[in-house]
Amino acid sequence: MKKKQIAIIGGGPAGLMAAEVLSASGHDVTVYETMPTVARKFLLAGKSGLNITHSEDYARFVTRFGKAGDRLRSALDGFTPAGVRAWAEGLGTETFTGSSGRVFPTVMKASPLLRAWIARLEGQGVEILTRHRWTGFEDGGYAFETPKDHLIIHPDAALLALGGASWPRLGSNAAWMPWLRDRGVAISPFRPANCGFDVDWSEPFRERFAGEPLKSVTATSPAGTFPGEFVISRHGIEGSLVYAHAAALRDELEDGKPASLIIDLAPGRSPERLATDLARQDRKTSLSNRLRKGAGLDGTKIALLRERASETDFKDALSLAGLIKSLPIPLTRPRPITEAISSAGGIEWSALDDGYMLKAVPGLFAAGEMLDWEAPTGGYLLTACLATGKAAAIGLDRWLEGR
Repeated sequence: MKKKQIAIIGGGPAGLMAAEVLSASGHDVTVYETMPTVARKFLLAGKSGLNITHSEDYARFVTRFGKAGDRLRSALDGFTPAGVRAWAEGLGTETFTGSSGRVFPTVMKASPLLRAWIARLEGQGVEILTRHRWTGFEDGGYAFETPKDHLIIHPDAALLALGGASWPRLGSNAAWMPWLRDRGVAISPFRPANCGFDVDWSEPFRERFAGEPLKSVTATSPAGTFPGEFVISRHGIEGSLVYAHAAALRDELEDGKPASLIIDLAPGRSPERLATDLARQDRKTSLSNRLRKGAGLDGTKIALLRERASETDFKDALSLAGLIKSLPIPLTRPRPITEAISSAGGIEWSALDDGYMLKAVPGLFAAGEMLDWEAPTGGYLLTACLATGKAAAIGLDRWLEGR
């Protein structure tokens, strides 16, 4: 079969995975990336330890993608967490499972994996053109602004992997939305996912405790109850435990409902045990000392309790114990999408066929965070980006062959 010219627009994980699959199938693949280098968000994620996937039971893993889980299932089946680990190890990056079940490279960085990946792509003949910003459709092709000129290409097929709307400074700015809508592609508005929330802190609390972590707590929302930690910010709360609840809390706020994250400041102790331990404390000592000795609370937890409780709550040991076990933090709004780790919304699944081709634009495929799905942090996001990149590449290849 004669080589086909394939354009991959977007050089993040989904786009690079599509390029790998299509070039391995014998196609002539070019990746067009608007930024000076590819996979910048991937590299940023790896600064604190690249979480590539999760080791939990696969039947549980596939439930982490909300309403889009059923549509993502075939892509995930084609590139499971075990497949992600094998792929990384094939690039010379060994992995290990952390205590939380998250999977990391042993070197804890993204750059060695990315360098090996780019070397593989170049070895398979993939051309990567950076500083090539897609500007929409023109003269029956795809237009780009480059450092040198205005470029229009007419590939045999193209695949979009331009990301969602979070971290726009790294290239994912959703500028493509009007161009696809003009072609009749249905797109759901982008919303923040894995985001922090605003809280109306008092000024003294904000000034003293912004940046302080709350460790060894559990948090409850309509999403469930999970252990972990989070951080007090100047605006409200953020961190991994907040992100685990973000979608459910965001949806409540969007529905006009009051939303609170309920914190257990003393996991492992029952309210009755706490009440007994608190009642034993000498009333002549300070409240902080009684809470520290009787409930095991540190300074940040004590300050948060004082921020949210009334004076009468501290007078009765049983009431105080109940508040320690179930302290509500009322939320006002999600933080802006530009601060979010990821985004919800994007190209609606009804706009795609089973091979990830846009029904309204034959020969154009899409993958990654452009699509309308979301997932918590913990390796789920990267796994789904890689999996949809592979699935869309397979769909594109089959379309070219007329299957």
